[in-house]
Amino acid sequence: MRLQQFTLGEMQVNTYLLWDEETLETACFDPGGPPEELLTEIRDKKLTLKYIILTHGHYDHIGGVNTLKEQTGALVAIHTADADLLTNPALNLSAMFGMKVVVKADQLLSDGEVLCLGSNMLKAYHTPGHTQGSMVISGPGLLFSGDTLFAGNVGRTDLPTGDPATLTSSLRKLLQFSDETRLFPGHGPDTILGREKQNNPFLKPLVAR
Repeated sequence: MRLQQFTLGEMQVNTYLLWDEETLETACFDPGGPPEELLTEIRDKKLTLKYIILTHGHYDHIGGVNTLKEQTGALVAIHTADADLLTNPALNLSAMFGMKVVVKADQLLSDGEVLCLGSNMLKAYHTPGHTQGSMVISGPGLLFSGDTLFAGNVGRTDLPTGDPATLTSSLRKLLQFSDETRLFPGHGPDTILGREKQNNPFLKPLVAR
């Protein structure tokens, strides 16, 4: 599989294109701003955008969804518990910034659900805490962690539907992945999960328990 990262929108969200090299079936993760760069890459590489996968429903991760969907016909997928955020500008926080971002989901995911790109499987893991429907997505040797886990930090829990105790429980789920797993978060640099197990102040205390 091939992966390309973009940084989009005022909040500098990490947006990713992941595609199968044989079929060119592609997923886009968290298109948070104007998607012209994404569309150019999709056209230049002749990719077929199959899914727009949202790790959660905050406006800074969904700002480019509608344009990208209109241009490609891709299916918008999000965890079922965050579906309400997509259609509620107060909950997705766009109203706070003077906007009314509304997105319609095509596919509501549950914990353990699998999406396929060619012969490659992507698996959804429900990791509430940043929002009630936050999730991470695993692929071959990699993990898209959204705002659940960053390099050296975790997502905020003081926003609507966030909860710190729930996030701690979700972080424990990530310990099942190998130390070599490459972690691609919603903001900031990518990292290696083993490094976070050793050094991240939110994840390290859970390793010894």
